[in-house]
Amino acid sequence: MRRGGEIRKARRGEREPGLVAQLRRPPGGRDARIMLLAQLLDRAGTGVWAAACVLYFTFVIGLDAGQVGLLLGASGVAGIAGSPLAGHLADRFPVRSLLIGAHLLRLVTLCLLLVVTDFALLLCVVAVTHLGDRAAKTLEMLFATRVAGERRATYQALSRSSANAGYALGAGLAAIGLAVGTRGAYHVLILANALSFLVAAALVWRTREPRGRGLVAAPSPVPATATAAEAPAPAPAGRRSPWRDRGYLRFVLLDIPMNLDDSILGLGIPLWLVSRTSAPHELIPAFLVINTVLVVVLQLRVSAKVRDARGATGAVALYGLTTLLCCGLLAAATGRGAWAASAALLAAAVLATAAELMRSVSSWELAVSLAPREARASYLGVAGMAQSVQKSAGPLLLTGVVMAAGPAGWLALGTAVAGLSLVQQRFSLRRLEEQAAPAAMPASTSA
Repeated sequence: MRRGGEIRKARRGEREPGLVAQLRRPPGGRDARIMLLAQLLDRAGTGVWAAACVLYFTFVIGLDAGQVGLLLGASGVAGIAGSPLAGHLADRFPVRSLLIGAHLLRLVTLCLLLVVTDFALLLCVVAVTHLGDRAAKTLEMLFATRVAGERRATYQALSRSSANAGYALGAGLAAIGLAVGTRGAYHVLILANALSFLVAAALVWRTREPRGRGLVAAPSPVPATATAAEAPAPAPAGRRSPWRDRGYLRFVLLDIPMNLDDSILGLGIPLWLVSRTSAPHELIPAFLVINTVLVVVLQLRVSAKVRDARGATGAVALYGLTTLLCCGLLAAATGRGAWAASAALLAAAVLATAAELMRSVSSWELAVSLAPREARASYLGVAGMAQSVQKSAGPLLLTGVVMAAGPAGWLALGTAVAGLSLVQQRFSLRRLEEQAAPAAMPASTSA
C-alpha cells in the first residue's frame, strides 16, 4: 500500500503545472510573460472590432452586402502577404522592432476608419490593417519561439489560451457598444481596438530582442571543453529560400485544408443550422462559447501530449479523423427534429474545436521542424500563408461547393480532409527522416 501511494505521488509530481501557474512562469520567462499579456490585450481589441465591423460598415458607413463582402474578402487576400513579408524582414531586422511597427501600423489605419467613408479608400485601409494583423501574428510567434526554445509547444498552448480569453473579453465589450448602436458608440469601439494596439506596442517595447536572428531558437553556447568534432557546424553562407524548396511548399499547400476547422466552426455550422436544419437560431452563440471554453481549458493539456515533431504528425492524422466525424454529424443533422439536430450541431462544434486543438499543436511544430535551422524565420513566414489562404478560400469553398451539394458535400469534405491529413503525415515523417540522415552520418562514420 505504501509503495502504491508513493507511485501515485510521483505521478502527481510529474504532471504539468496548471494553466495559471504556467502563465506566471511561461517558457521564456519575463519576456514571454510580457508578450502573452500583449497578445491578450491585442486580441481583446480585435474581438471588439470583429464583432462590430460588419454592422459598422453597414449602418454607419452605409455599404451594401456586396460591398462589405468585397471589403472583407480583399482584406483576407491582402493578409496572405503579411506572413511571408514578416518572415522575410525578420531574417534581416530585429523582430521586436518589426512587431512594434506592425502594432503602430494597425493603430494608424484603424484610426483612419473614423474619417474615411469613400469605398476605394476603405478598401486600401482595411487591406493594410489585415496585412498588419497577419504580420503581427507571425512576428509574435517568431519572437516567442526564439525565447521559448524547445518548449515552444507549451508556449503555443499558453498563447492560444490567452488569445481566446482576449477574444471573448472583446466580444463581451463589443456587445455593450452594439446595444447602444449609435455612431458615437461604434467610434468608441474602434478607439478601444486602437488603444489595444498602442498598449501592445508599449509592452513589446519593454521586452528584450531574442538572440538568434533568422533562427527560431537561439543556438546553445558551445562549452569551452567541447572538441572541434562536438562543435555545431557553421551555418551556410547563403540562406535557403523557402520559395525554392518544393518539399516545404508542398507542406504549406497541404496545411491549407488542415486549417478548415476555422471556417467550419465560424461559418459552416451556423449557416447550416439556419438553412438546412430545424434547430433554433438561438443555438448559434453556444458554438462560440463551446469553442472558447474548451480551448482555454484543454489547449495546454493537449499540447503536453505532443512534445516533438513526430508527435505532431500523429496530431495531423487525428485532425483528419476528427474533421471527418464533425462533417458526418453535420450531414446527419438534416431532416431531424429540433432536439436531434441541435444535439448533432453541438457535437459537431465540439469536434471542430477538437480539430482546432490538434491543428494548433501540429501546424506550427511541423512548420518549425521541417524548416532548415539557418533560415527558419523566412520559412515560417511562408508557412503562415496557409492560415491566411484558408481564411480567404475556406468560406467560398463551404458556401459555394460544400453546402450547395447538401449532406453529400459535407461527407466529401470530411473524407478529403481525412485523406489529405494522412498524406501530410506521411510526407512530414519522410522529410524528418531525410533531415535526420545527415546528422546520423558522422556518428556512424566515427563508429
